[in-house]
Amino acid sequence: MNLSIQISPFWSLLIPLLGGLAIIMVRVRSTRKPATMRKILIPPLGMATGFLMFVVPETHIPLSWALGAFATGALLFSIPLILTSKMEFVGEDVYLRRSKAFFFLILILLAIRLVLHDVVEQYVSVLQTASIFFLLAFGMLVPWRLAMAYKFRKLHQERSGAAL
Repeated sequence: MNLSIQISPFWSLLIPLLGGLAIIMVRVRSTRKPATMRKILIPPLGMATGFLMFVVPETHIPLSWALGAFATGALLFSIPLILTSKMEFVGEDVYLRRSKAFFFLILILLAIRLVLHDVVEQYVSVLQTASIFFLLAFGMLVPWRLAMAYKFRKLHQERSGAAL
């Protein structure tokens, strides 16, 4: 089964740009509603379904590439997200605090991703490129969301400890 895919440069630029815009819009909306542990942890669980892509043999990549992509996301890209994600109590609820730095960071990460995508795609197939960038994104999302869950829990513990 040959799953060779050709994507025009227009679409390979437009789709990630729309994805970045969607992330920014979701982030703005999320600051308008209280955060919950469920809302923090559902995105990585939902994204984990993307591992089904590896059922298709054409998406397979060497384990070292997979670990490298995941580690790059976890060690390089998640840290700025963690540092720009603040939480605070507003009344009885915890809210994510908007950060202008976060919006610039998302745009910078998107630009880096676009450049890296074009470079990587010169050496491997489109489907393998998708695998690499999925693992990079998953590696970025998991530590970020775990750090948010930790901050959320810590805020609640501090509040309940202060009430005693």
